[in-house]
Amino acid sequence: MTFARHDPISDLDTLPRMPAWVTSARAETLEDLAFLSGAALNHLHLVLGREEVTQALLRDRLALRAAEACVTFSGRPEREAELRDAVHLLRPGDLPGPAGEVCLAWRRAVERPMSFKTLGRALPTLEPGQIATWLDAGQGAPVNRAARVLEAVLIEAPRMETTALILADGALAQALGWEHLVPLLAAGLKRADLRKHGDDLRLACHRALVSSAVEAVRQAADLARRAAHLKAVAPKLRAKGAGDAVEMFLTRDAVAPSALPLLDRAARRLCDRLVELGAVRELTGRDTFRLYGV
Repeated sequence: MTFARHDPISDLDTLPRMPAWVTSARAETLEDLAFLSGAALNHLHLVLGREEVTQALLRDRLALRAAEACVTFSGRPEREAELRDAVHLLRPGDLPGPAGEVCLAWRRAVERPMSFKTLGRALPTLEPGQIATWLDAGQGAPVNRAARVLEAVLIEAPRMETTALILADGALAQALGWEHLVPLLAAGLKRADLRKHGDDLRLACHRALVSSAVEAVRQAADLARRAAHLKAVAPKLRAKGAGDAVEMFLTRDAVAPSALPLLDRAARRLCDRLVELGAVRELTGRDTFRLYGV
């Protein structure tokens, strides 16, 4: 695999920025918030269509954020660092634990194009018919559709917050014509919002999507810059398998050296080299069992 040797980082200035009036407006009515969430989602749609945006990496990073929110809703203490460990340090035969299961569900929901099969893989305890029934509860405009799916699931299964939010984001992606599910609702909602109904829940969803779309656009720009730098330094890497390793960093929130297509010592040396070049970061702060990411 080869990478272009020009410096693409300056090209990222062309990424469209979220309009200031979207982030600064203080709307409280359903009508005003619907207008703002529509503007924010439209802007995110434009950003997701840009070639510079590392979409798989962005979705994986947003999936981690959504998983952290869901774990918090359930009253568990695990946060980002523990969730990464639960997923990326699993050995064959290990169980990920409840928090790890939540994280894996979100990652499975985003790694393949949206379909009933993808949702079934993310939510293996659900029958396909149940998934279809809950998705069919969503009607109307995209955000209303997502809110109705969220409400339908939580009325029948109040403790299944992760399932409800994955299906709601799935309904939103379908309505917007997105190829992949993009985790947005969970990180923008509060625990109390999940007990709301009707217009109150729709209001909460509109507000959540404004804040989450703004954050997703910010992360998209940040990851695009980091990915451009990684691609720029890739030709300096001499290790056999370095190209495949770079591709893994460009699609995953975190990578353990043992997951790279190199021998253990070579994998650790490659990670250290990438840190020296400022292309990836060590995410754990530990001396052992380290994880790395763009």
